[in-house]
Amino acid sequence: MTSADWKYEESFATRHLGPDEAEQQEMLKALGLDSLEALVAQAVPAVIRTGRALDLGAPKSEQEALAMLARMADRNRVARSFIGAGYSDTFTPAVIQRNILENPGWYTQYTPYQAEISQGRLEALLNFQTMVMDLTGMEITNASLLDEGTAAAEAMHMLWVAKGGGARSTFFVADDCHPQTLAVVRTRAEPLGITVVVGSARTLGPSSIEGIFGALLQYPGTDGGVHDFRLFIRSLHASGAGVVMAADLLALTLLTPPGELGADIAVGTTQRFGIPMGFGGPHAAYLSTRQSYARTMPGRIIGVSEDAQGKPALRMALQTREQHIRREKATSNICTAQVLLAIMSGMYAVYHGPKGLTAIARRTHALARRLAAGLEALGHTLRHARYFDTLTVELSADRAASIFASAQQAGMNLRRLSDDALSIALDETTRAADVEALLAVFAEGRAVPALETLAIGDAPVWPEALTRTSDFLTHAVFNTHHSETELLRYMRRLEGRDLSLAHSMIPLGSCTMKLNATSEMVPLTWPTIGGLHPFVPGDQAEGYHALFTQLEQMLCEITGFTACSLQPNAGSQGEFAGLLAIRSYHQARGESGRDVCLIPSSAHGTNPASAVLAGYKVVVVRCDEAGNIDVADLEAKAREHAARLAALMVTYPSTHGVFEERIRDICSVVHANGGQVYLDGANLNAQVGLVRPAELGADVCHINLHKTFCIPHGGGGPGMGPICVAPHLAPHLPRHPVTPTGGAEGPEAVSAAAWGSASILVISWMYITMMGASGLRRATEVAILNANYVAEKLSPHYPVLYRGAQGRVAHECILDLRDLKKTSGVEVEDVAKRLMDYGFHAPTVSFPVAGTLMVEPTESESRAELDRFIEAMIAIREEIREIEAGDASREDNLLKHAPHTAEVVMADAWERPYSRSRAAFPKPWVRDNKFWPSVSRLNGVLGDRKLVCSCPPISDYA
Repeated sequence: MTSADWKYEESFATRHLGPDEAEQQEMLKALGLDSLEALVAQAVPAVIRTGRALDLGAPKSEQEALAMLARMADRNRVARSFIGAGYSDTFTPAVIQRNILENPGWYTQYTPYQAEISQGRLEALLNFQTMVMDLTGMEITNASLLDEGTAAAEAMHMLWVAKGGGARSTFFVADDCHPQTLAVVRTRAEPLGITVVVGSARTLGPSSIEGIFGALLQYPGTDGGVHDFRLFIRSLHASGAGVVMAADLLALTLLTPPGELGADIAVGTTQRFGIPMGFGGPHAAYLSTRQSYARTMPGRIIGVSEDAQGKPALRMALQTREQHIRREKATSNICTAQVLLAIMSGMYAVYHGPKGLTAIARRTHALARRLAAGLEALGHTLRHARYFDTLTVELSADRAASIFASAQQAGMNLRRLSDDALSIALDETTRAADVEALLAVFAEGRAVPALETLAIGDAPVWPEALTRTSDFLTHAVFNTHHSETELLRYMRRLEGRDLSLAHSMIPLGSCTMKLNATSEMVPLTWPTIGGLHPFVPGDQAEGYHALFTQLEQMLCEITGFTACSLQPNAGSQGEFAGLLAIRSYHQARGESGRDVCLIPSSAHGTNPASAVLAGYKVVVVRCDEAGNIDVADLEAKAREHAARLAALMVTYPSTHGVFEERIRDICSVVHANGGQVYLDGANLNAQVGLVRPAELGADVCHINLHKTFCIPHGGGGPGMGPICVAPHLAPHLPRHPVTPTGGAEGPEAVSAAAWGSASILVISWMYITMMGASGLRRATEVAILNANYVAEKLSPHYPVLYRGAQGRVAHECILDLRDLKKTSGVEVEDVAKRLMDYGFHAPTVSFPVAGTLMVEPTESESRAELDRFIEAMIAIREEIREIEAGDASREDNLLKHAPHTAEVVMADAWERPYSRSRAAFPKPWVRDNKFWPSVSRLNGVLGDRKLVCSCPPISDYA
């Protein structure tokens, strides 16, 4: 013991960073350097480095940060919410919360591009798709979207592509749709030249249908009404238009599904299937449709293929039409799903099964009928006689205001639908005592009728023609795992088929798979974080508003901008919101004709799609041989389009893994020709504490909180993509129709909730608070160190395609494997699959350059893990050299057969020209922690040709 021992403090940064100080020095020595500062001087051009330190305060310990956040969260007041409008309270089964939401084996996975090591997650997503298809009565669905509002906008765009154009440029939205959905649809429609008309679907005449290419209906309506839309749908179809129905999945256990009513597309949210409201998100949306629309669907589709042994296996189908790969020809900019939440809601359906879901729906509806009978006994008038779980009460304005206030005083939130109407939405958590409390408020001092005296029939209140008769969730998976023991084992079995950060590093370039610390994740399950409806009164969400203010200030300090919007709930949405801010700015200055967006060929893949959806025409700018933007080409194209130039989208550092030294000149060229600069912040992990985008000359940037700021990828979502802007763009930040936010001149909304996926913002707040200014800068420096260490060690074996002026890479490097095909027949995919045998997920394959691997090790990986990855890559190169030397066959070798499953290795027959041991245990350390791929290499062509996106019969797996 020493007298200084009492001063010891835990440092979160030392937990977050992989290599310790001694290891950093050893790694620097391998680079021929003696300090991180010397490396930064070589890797990050002096001309772009900021001259000021971050003003974010000293780092806090994990315990201090959790205590600070708890005090903030305690300022939120969790009342009983009967607001509805697309958000319902629900019970998250504890077995799902503990074993999926709180389990890094599920939440640290990456998007399942490498199917052989993603079979568990793919099966869970197939369950989700089957659940949605069955409940909606449709033929195909995707593996989730971001929220109900953006799903409706995507559906509108699908119909626009299929049926719009010419005289058809109007999209009809029923007046009983949720207001946030209408706002998002309007925002998406305006840049595309689509006119949105709002009216009653029950009174729309034949003459009004002319010019309409599609319509959106809410089922049940936002005010609770249940309507039979068959005649309306037939009228639209007769005119050549399509119909979207935004449907409540729980209601569809009792109501005739959209597919049987004749709708073309069904959209909605799966939030009420066990996902906390979280003040707006994250929640998994769904979109299901007819098979004929499969090729224009946004997002990802999980389908059934087979592996090299003929065994059924799952993969992301139609992968070649993933939206970010289609670039400016994309029909959507959605590259982020809500996989973790989709898996949870799918497991909720597995847990309850069709009988359990139906029982929940029947109980909820029965309580709504009791409430309705009680309200009518008290003399109140209900707007609709047909409803599922939501009632609207017609009142005078004075009485509505009085009852609304009385409910709040009693700890209950109602929805003020209008001055003279209140709506009450019940849900899974509602009990008889809640109905009694609601009746007491509406009694206004009178005697409350006893529930048991209120006569209600056994049949639902809607006509028999709207009662569901078709079966759903008949597959065995939804009828087997109803005990906690069985569900626990099922989820664990699926988890064991997936490689996650819990197993090994996931070195994906441009994806930043870093540590998602447990202390950052803990607050997600606090009731004061998860229990709030997004439309509660402001005084019930003071903690959230304090969190938003602080996080916005943190992000502005990091980027150098002055204003921030937290609304975009994905990186793609951040791109869209930033481009809309630029569009709105030009329009406000009377320059609405500026519609050209310059995009370098090195830009992030979603950029062109976002630009097209924002109403821009894309002009590509060349890059030089070093991977930098060709400034001469940029100048020429900026001058050529000067009268129409709206923006430049630039990814920084570029997807080539280098800092553009002339970025200030690039920004100046764009500004001189009347444009604005949008900086894609996907690679902000190489900038924090060293570079501030605003100081480079950018006007707006989006930030992937799921990359740089530690929100976990969750197997492909959730994500968050806030935007930070310069002062002149602040008035053009997105607004919201229910909750005041954003700029006075901004678009109506880009996401369904005012602050996007609010609950996961606590993760980034915790990370920044615990790292502090010094820790954030050190994280950036170590990320650059790790990338350069990998590049240095692997460059004798695989050429590093691009480097900066002083021979260094940024936070990622591109390994060039293109020549290997000529010398050995080995392709980049073979290397990716062989890495699985070594226990690693592949780096990013063939992006941004075909035939390459883009490696981003991140700051969280230790030197030991980096060395294992390097050793694996070198060993694979030696296996390739055996082919080049003629010692191994070009067709029958370790790489072409990779990955090797336990079933293959343990088979009685073994006729391959290499040993079983080399196949499965290529290095001694692999034996200590072997991850077995559950299937052999998949047949991708078959998976696209034979698209199956729901659970096949159990006999197919026999």
